[in-house]
Amino acid sequence: MSTRRLLRTESLSWMSEVGNVTGGQFQDLVLQPFWDYLQQNHHDFLRSPLFPVFLSVSTYFILVGLYTVLDLLAPTWPSINRYRLHPDRPVTWPNIWTTLGVTMYNHLLYVFPAAVAQWLWRPPTPLPREAPTLLSFFLGILGCMVVFDFQYYLWHLLHHRIPWLYRTFHAVHHQYNQPFSLVTQYLSGWELFSVGFWATVDPILLQCHCLTTWSFMVFNVYVSTEDHCGYDFPWSVHNLVPFGLWGGAPKHDAHHQRPGTNFAPFFSHWDWLAGTHTVPTASSLTAAGEPDEIKGRKD
Repeated sequence: MSTRRLLRTESLSWMSEVGNVTGGQFQDLVLQPFWDYLQQNHHDFLRSPLFPVFLSVSTYFILVGLYTVLDLLAPTWPSINRYRLHPDRPVTWPNIWTTLGVTMYNHLLYVFPAAVAQWLWRPPTPLPREAPTLLSFFLGILGCMVVFDFQYYLWHLLHHRIPWLYRTFHAVHHQYNQPFSLVTQYLSGWELFSVGFWATVDPILLQCHCLTTWSFMVFNVYVSTEDHCGYDFPWSVHNLVPFGLWGGAPKHDAHHQRPGTNFAPFFSHWDWLAGTHTVPTASSLTAAGEPDEIKGRKD
């Protein structure tokens, strides 16, 4: 009997350990090999205060480059053009040069000096030995999205409701009523600074792991670019998230057509609650009947 009890105790102990590995400990093991690889091979680069800036800027220009190539190919490539929200209004080289010029101006005047200041004054980023668990990784990104979504909704709403704020800071972004990817950062310096500030501070407020922080930054840049890309691909985020919970390019395109609607960058719930939500329709994809709020538009 004692032998049976001993074997049974050992069996239960072994099953408990297996359960821990396949349950809670499994989350610890998923990201740890990747995190170990990054630390072993890119430790000094990851610790640099310039790394987050490099990550965001390079992600943005890679995405913009891909979408711009699609924009140039679309007029002669029907398989691409059919996904454009405005297939009869091609993106022209003057559009590209104008928006790219403002983007480069903002980066040289604001982003580059801010990066140098971070490099001079901010200490190297401490890298924890342990990776975030899979649960904390995704919850951290989701938490940053929810907080950022609320912040930008209020900022965006105020800059449309208060004429001085709109004219002084936000009107430049609405010079294009049919956005394409380079319009994403066709912004005033104040708008670029405030959006970048929240994207940087929110992960700190939520005490996210640095891997979670960098992933949120990349995702934020991706969503912002996709919102302005002017395409409705089947794999776009708004087509993957059910029940219309996500904004996406069609809703943000409708915002540029009807500037009193669809202020949130990610989700739709704040626009639903505040009565500023609108569903894109065929009429919203035309240039007719737009409010006088948009001045100096460019097609």
